[in-house]
Amino acid sequence: MTHHRRSFLKHAGAGAATGGAILGAPAIVHAQPTIRWRMPTSFAKSLNTLFGVTENVVKRVAVLTDGKFQISAHAPGEIVPALQVLDAVQNGTVEIGHTALYYYFGKDPTWAFGTTVPFGLNQRQTNSWWFYGGGDKLFNEFAAKSGIVAMISGNTGTQMGGFFRKEINSVEDLKGLKFRIAGLAGGMFSRLGVVPQQIAAGEIYSSLEKGTIDAAEWVGPYDDEKLGLGKVAKFYYTPGFWEGSAALHTIVNQKAWDALPPAYKAALQVASSEANTDLMAEYDSVNPPALRRLLASGVQLRAFPKPVMDACYASMQDIYKELAEKNAEFKKLHDHYFTFARDQVAWHRVAEARFDDFISSVRR
Repeated sequence: MTHHRRSFLKHAGAGAATGGAILGAPAIVHAQPTIRWRMPTSFAKSLNTLFGVTENVVKRVAVLTDGKFQISAHAPGEIVPALQVLDAVQNGTVEIGHTALYYYFGKDPTWAFGTTVPFGLNQRQTNSWWFYGGGDKLFNEFAAKSGIVAMISGNTGTQMGGFFRKEINSVEDLKGLKFRIAGLAGGMFSRLGVVPQQIAAGEIYSSLEKGTIDAAEWVGPYDDEKLGLGKVAKFYYTPGFWEGSAALHTIVNQKAWDALPPAYKAALQVASSEANTDLMAEYDSVNPPALRRLLASGVQLRAFPKPVMDACYASMQDIYKELAEKNAEFKKLHDHYFTFARDQVAWHRVAEARFDDFISSVRR
């Protein structure tokens, strides 16, 4: 079974992206069983962008199946905590969930390739790797060993580097810093003296306010503003070089997936693909005004010094090497992902980067 975009569009029909292939055959849909699933997410309702992905997926699936396939969306804590969505889907507590798979790197660091890894692909390159570069097939071969089917359903784009109570002018300034950060990036920073902590969104503000942590990264201006991070830490750093993009996934229990009628599988794939396109477009719309508001409120924008980024890059290369030596699954994904990345970087330098650099210079 493959979730390759071309494959499912071929089988769902050319009109599937607009619902035509399924809605155009009501007799077939009505013959299908009524199914009800529960879908917990790792993202709070207050984050309308991220929780909105779950809402959009369940609404589209209902429409595409003429109301026969009903999925209910559940915020963190309603069924399981934010960082236990994978566990709940894996053990069959629920059939489906929405999460960032790098939250589960502690189980196996290979999960991080589902979301992002430091100094990795941007959003467009991630889509290319997943849908056309073989990433989908390779990652789902890994996920299948845990009884999981994964479909990309959202991406944040390149993230911000987070809010800090103090300025970071050198590598030395990182030492002893308690930093909320997710995925493999925590290990990268820890080698430079940082104390990384993975905390769910709903707990970040209070942790920063109380001083339990000294800095926190989440996503970008719109979501960070909603969390109120700029009220308790004034230095806002860019870029989040450990998250050139961050793909989110709809994950389904393998047995539940296998039992679905083909039309319902296609509906989930189409809904997830639409959500992937929609979320990036939404972020590109809401982040610029949110950044202006943050700066107007007294937040100070800072760029990470190059020596800090260089030190992090060197640290991460050591981690990649070590993980690849002791984890065959990680090595397989790592080698495939970064081989693809080399071509992508070379190509983007030719046209995209030059265009962006020029436009930035004339419209500064």
